[in-house]
Amino acid sequence: MKTEKVIDYIIHWLNAYCEKSGMKGFVVGVSGGIDSAVTSTLCAKTGKPVMALNMHIYPNPAYVDLAQDHIRWLESCFPRVTGVTLDLTASFQDMEKTLPSEIQDPLTMANTRSRLRMLTLYGFAGHHRLLVAGTGNKVEDFGVGFFTKYGDGGVDLSPIADLMKSEVYELARHLGIIDGILRAKPTDGLFDDSRSDEDQIGASYDELEWAMKFDEGSTDESALDRRQREVLAIYRSFHRANRHKMDPIPTAVIPEELKTG
Repeated sequence: MKTEKVIDYIIHWLNAYCEKSGMKGFVVGVSGGIDSAVTSTLCAKTGKPVMALNMHIYPNPAYVDLAQDHIRWLESCFPRVTGVTLDLTASFQDMEKTLPSEIQDPLTMANTRSRLRMLTLYGFAGHHRLLVAGTGNKVEDFGVGFFTKYGDGGVDLSPIADLMKSEVYELARHLGIIDGILRAKPTDGLFDDSRSDEDQIGASYDELEWAMKFDEGSTDESALDRRQREVLAIYRSFHRANRHKMDPIPTAVIPEELKTG
């Protein structure tokens, strides 16, 4: 990959989209992970105003600190970046008190956390006339669909959604992202424990990238070893189950003869 040219391309694309939209800049949720670090840095390099939001709910101190370290680094490098730290725990607790207990399974409440973050991002975006920049990469968004519908999937534009996770790391090293984020295990931070993305999915991002490329280019599984078959099954299972997140919302198109006469 021509890393520097890819970076320049995305920065130009962000600038062009922002100017066409009539908005002033970008707002990004910064989690302490690699994807949000790269996305927020690319937005900052446009020279437009950027608000970097560190939003936590029942916070994991390690990732809150990483997010804060990254925001401080952004602010020191880019004068138009403004960092904001928000503790959304009390708001989430209100949801816990309000929602019926029978629907409060771990996944439902994890998705509720993500949607609360989305509401917060759009609160800042609407007030300051900013675009919400998504932080999903290609294998997450279009491979396994590892995001929350109308949560972290609720964005205005997706700067890194055509990059595999490995390519995001390549950009991160070139951009000078801090070592702590480069070394951190990818996690969505939506559960009370320290589970990683790999713990939830059952395969690493390197394995998922392999599976995505395999399915795009090959139908011959005869030479695959046991682990490759396992990974392929995991990838396909997530892809099927989460297809509804990747496809446009279905629209009931009414036949014209039913709408006239």
